[in-house]
Amino acid sequence: MSNLYRVALAILVLAPGAAFAQSPASCPSLPADTGLTWEQLDGPGFVFCRALRGDGSEAFAVTISDSSPFEPNRRNRAEPTSIAGHQGHWYRSEIAGQDVIARETLVEVDGGKVAHISLRAADETQKAQAMQQAQALRFEDARLSSN
Repeated sequence: MSNLYRVALAILVLAPGAAFAQSPASCPSLPADTGLTWEQLDGPGFVFCRALRGDGSEAFAVTISDSSPFEPNRRNRAEPTSIAGHQGHWYRSEIAGQDVIARETLVEVDGGKVAHISLRAADETQKAQAMQQAQALRFEDARLSSN
């Protein structure tokens, strides 16, 4: 799990004023046919967005910020990807104590920002579906909170 993801979760837990909102203005656009909704946390210098399935489980998460602590390592390179017109790769990652398939990638977005996208899947089918949904994201409305 990346450090920025941990920071976002810690802020959510520790900051009583932090709240999720269904305000996709800061999150990328989700294709209508996915059935996903955003759960959003605006923090100082970042926006953390969780794409949730109808049952409340997370399909993937996106953190938009000036930079990301995630540093892709070529030896962890997995599947190729194209997100928002940017060619790249998904990278294998591990989550301690969890038997899941984990992937993450970085995408440069407008305004010199970077989007760190991470997903956890129980099986290859769920992984493929989450990757396909993440690859359909559109970042034209993504912007950072002024908090």
